[in-house]
Amino acid sequence: MTSEGVKPAIGIDLGMRHSCVAVCRHQDKVEIITNERGFYATSSFVAFTPTECIIGYDATYQATTNPANTIYEVQRLIRRRFNDPEVQNLINKCYFKAIKGTYGLPKAVVEYKCKQKEFSAEEISSMLIVHLKKLAESHIDTTVKDVVITVPPYFNDSQRQATKVAAHLAGLDVLQIIDKPVAAAIAYGLHMKTTDTNVLVFDLDYFSLDLSIITTDEKGKLTVKATGGDTHFGGVDLVHIMVDHFVKEFNRIHQMEMDITGNLRALYRLQRGIVSAIEDLISNTETTISIDSLYNAIDFSTSITRDKFEYISKSFFSKCIEMLASFLKDAKINKTDVDDIVLVGWWANIPKLQQLLREFFNVNELLKSIDAMEVVAHGAAIHATNLINEKRQKEKTLPTLSLPDIVPLSLGVDAHDGVFSVIIPRNTPIPAEKEQIYFTTFDNQTISPAPKGKSKVKVVFSVDAHGTLNYWVKEFTTGLKTKIIIDNDKEKLSEEDIKKILKDAEV
Repeated sequence: MTSEGVKPAIGIDLGMRHSCVAVCRHQDKVEIITNERGFYATSSFVAFTPTECIIGYDATYQATTNPANTIYEVQRLIRRRFNDPEVQNLINKCYFKAIKGTYGLPKAVVEYKCKQKEFSAEEISSMLIVHLKKLAESHIDTTVKDVVITVPPYFNDSQRQATKVAAHLAGLDVLQIIDKPVAAAIAYGLHMKTTDTNVLVFDLDYFSLDLSIITTDEKGKLTVKATGGDTHFGGVDLVHIMVDHFVKEFNRIHQMEMDITGNLRALYRLQRGIVSAIEDLISNTETTISIDSLYNAIDFSTSITRDKFEYISKSFFSKCIEMLASFLKDAKINKTDVDDIVLVGWWANIPKLQQLLREFFNVNELLKSIDAMEVVAHGAAIHATNLINEKRQKEKTLPTLSLPDIVPLSLGVDAHDGVFSVIIPRNTPIPAEKEQIYFTTFDNQTISPAPKGKSKVKVVFSVDAHGTLNYWVKEFTTGLKTKIIIDNDKEKLSEEDIKKILKDAEV
């Protein structure tokens, strides 16, 4: 598919738990590239030891023996302030140390080659990208320079730019940053459709559930119409349910009280055993978990059927469907208007979940012919090849992709006692402008002092096509106005920022 003599571009799915890299070289034939262990998905963990930096599945095992120097879920850190609740939540639950670095951004602190080192989220991401780049170069036996990288649909412009910086540090030129659901839609050729279509992308990762509606029109244009889900609900919650079950099973069999929360090694080993069992139950009706010397030198072995697993996990599956129904309601889309359902993420392979999705939408088939772990990288590789051909041949080969031109989160004000009053609802197309009328709830709350309830104000929120929020208030009694502009450009990396990161990385 690439022009003769042109080096192929690659597609990278840069995931929170796992990442994947692919290339498309011949007539839309996509090759998912295996890692050093022969797996198509590579762990996104990065670990540091006295002798080396370890990336991938070997780094995952370091989380048990070397937790303070093993970094993961780095996408929760990238271009967020240190005091951001998302960052603080990660710091509180993980074992590696993070500090407030330059510009108030978080940095991971590790012991590397017997020295204390500080790394930004961009630098950690770049190490993973370098690893994926090397896998691709080994597979196609040539250097790679161009890439399309996918990111979660909720990433803002600053986070997307930071991802580009990470790729730059890895020696790659970014052709485009695209959303994961858009890449998944491309993988199934939905960009080639010539009819109006609503596509639901159901992406269940280890750490999150991302839901998206992608629309296509008669010209083949892909547009992200709505995004939602929960960035703190995923396969890990299912694992926690099963951990609780098997701890009770262990205690029942051995007549003791195992406190697995205080034994990190035992907890990780049990979690790995559970994930392996769930994988077996995707294609088998029964499996066995066997872990030598799980706790206090006691071996643990038990069997579980698929039916029992589904019964134990019914609350998890119910919550997935409840969140889906809520998402469609917020997006103002009837489930009967959804034409295709694309599955993304390893956890979406679970038969019970697929059954519930078919029943919910009253359909016989889901789009799952492409491996759910590989579908995002698959689409990114197709798009990368089209872009590189367009770049070289100066001709358009792929319909325009309209990336998230919506408000990802509801915007509003604290009306009274912590009650959030929405002015611009989530998933509203931008540009957008909406207003609300309020009365003051405290004395002297407005520009001109007055008792509570006596001043009437109009609050206007306006978001332009670049994502800049203009917020102004007009007081009716005096006619006074005040205006605030919240511009996400202030969060972007400047050229000086990028040069500093590059210099730090060289050190």
